[in-house]
Amino acid sequence: MRKKSYRANVAAVILSSSHPQKCQFFVGQCCGMNNRWQFPQGGIDEHETPHEALLRELQEEIGYNDIEVLGEFPEWITYDFPKTKSTKMYPFDGQTQKYFLVRLKDDTMIKLDAYEIPEFHKHRFMCYEDVFKRVTYFKRRVYRRVIDYFIKEGLI
Repeated sequence: MRKKSYRANVAAVILSSSHPQKCQFFVGQCCGMNNRWQFPQGGIDEHETPHEALLRELQEEIGYNDIEVLGEFPEWITYDFPKTKSTKMYPFDGQTQKYFLVRLKDDTMIKLDAYEIPEFHKHRFMCYEDVFKRVTYFKRRVYRRVIDYFIKEGLI
């Protein structure tokens, strides 16, 4: 049996700049996939720390990385891509991700087309319940685990 291969990745649970007065999470609609909404995420480059990758990915995906890091999920979460996965991720079977909780300093600075090839073509800030109605099905369980951990820790 072939050993599975996972892509090292960071993901950002982004709170709006109005937090803690108002608790809303950033979700983006992936370009070319009308029903796929997710948190910003991306691979960790060679010789890059997870924190460095987080800042780079935020700059590439939302055009803004002036953030306050509020927390870090204590472990890496690994999941397999669904059988209908995009060829974009080959040769990986899934991802192993380090999640960070961050707060934007200024929501108005988001610029989805800041990078040559945009990741998202739309974004919204949503309450906790709406995140799980909107995000792609195979990420819901992981997102709930991560957000609930941050809530339990008193970070949200």
